[in-house]
Amino acid sequence: MNSMQKTYVGIYFNPKEKVVVRITSPYWIPEGPDWVQVTQDPNTTLASIRQLLQEERLVSDPSVVRWGSLPLRE
Repeated sequence: MNSMQKTYVGIYFNPKEKVVVRITSPYWIPEGPDWVQVTQDPNTTLASIRQLLQEERLVSDPSVVRWGSLPLRE
């Protein structure tokens, strides 16, 4: 892959809602500022995601982070 291309596959975090979603296709790509890509590995476990979010200081209490679902397309 060209290094200039952005990889959209991965795990995204919504700091306001404290939810993460797994993106494995271009069906719905989360956009900033509401969503932050935290890893390009879509197989990352919730426990690992919580640890990463705490290390990156994106949450103070990682236990509140939960899986979310993709919104329905209109």
